[in-house]
Amino acid sequence: MKEDSSHSDLVEGVTDAFGRPLGSLRLSVTDRCNLRCKYCMPEEEYVWLPREDILSFEEMATLAGYFADLGVDKVRLTGGEPLLRRDLARLVRLLLHDRRITEVALTTNGVLLAEYAQELYDAGLNRVTVSLDTLRPERFRRLTGRDEFARVLEGIESVGKTGFTNLKLDTVAIRGFNEDELSPLIEFAKHYQAEVRFIEYMDVGGANEWTMDKVLSQDMILDALARRYGRITALPERGAAPAQQFCLPDGTIFGIIPSTTIPFCAQCDRSRLTADGLWYLCLYAGSGVDLRKPLRMNEPSDQIREIIRAVWAARRDRGAEERKALERVGLRAGGLIDIDRLREDPHLEMHARGG
Repeated sequence: MKEDSSHSDLVEGVTDAFGRPLGSLRLSVTDRCNLRCKYCMPEEEYVWLPREDILSFEEMATLAGYFADLGVDKVRLTGGEPLLRRDLARLVRLLLHDRRITEVALTTNGVLLAEYAQELYDAGLNRVTVSLDTLRPERFRRLTGRDEFARVLEGIESVGKTGFTNLKLDTVAIRGFNEDELSPLIEFAKHYQAEVRFIEYMDVGGANEWTMDKVLSQDMILDALARRYGRITALPERGAAPAQQFCLPDGTIFGIIPSTTIPFCAQCDRSRLTADGLWYLCLYAGSGVDLRKPLRMNEPSDQIREIIRAVWAARRDRGAEERKALERVGLRAGGLIDIDRLREDPHLEMHARGG
């Protein structure tokens, strides 16, 4: 296992083949979820990751330390639904024990948030993002397969009461489903001093029945909101952040993540570590690098660190741009991976790799 790096300032930054730094790590703590959202994991049963393969929190913190050695300073906890993992606050404390990690954030569906918000805040969690795709309870039930809308609202309420600031609400914008809720979601976010981010529907996974005509593009979103609010101003470039920010005439800021129509691969500094230790360089990647095996075989820390460094240095992934290019030849017709392959390998599902 890795030596304690909490008192070390060692950082050996590494860039990939296109000069993109290794700066952000999305850490999936479980592949399980308590919702069945149609755009992510719509089926009731999946092939789950074997329990014995799931990393302990100590193992996750150890691997995060190796990433911090190479420049990562932001970690986002994801799933599945991360709050299904027992005692998540302990992982937050372990990660923040390494002072080079300056931000630990959480993305959650909000169902369990009210129950755990206080202990997560007390553990030092910096920021919370809640997925919220609709404000209509019946529409929520149809989208998620569960009647949990009231608990999500309770979770959002708990964020401000606990003391968190900079709340973000992530909305997957789906044409023919929730395009009539763009301005209501912005008004809802204002009430909680939150920033809503509209995410273009992405063709990941294979069970979500994605088609291009379901994508509510950035241009469509801006056009609809301009008709409601007036002139919208784009804020300065986002850098490595996934969302482009915009400002309404009254000063309200919202974001759009246009991964489908305007990929931001050129600035992407994030990679994904699954709950069982497979490292993916891109959300669209077909395969990952096994970091669990060398960790559990007690390989020297320098050797594991070198694996990460060498793999990132050779990284050429531009998955969203490559998917976008398929439109020109008429091949971007559906989800990324065939449903039969998904049933054979759970790592190919978005919920297993911290989508």
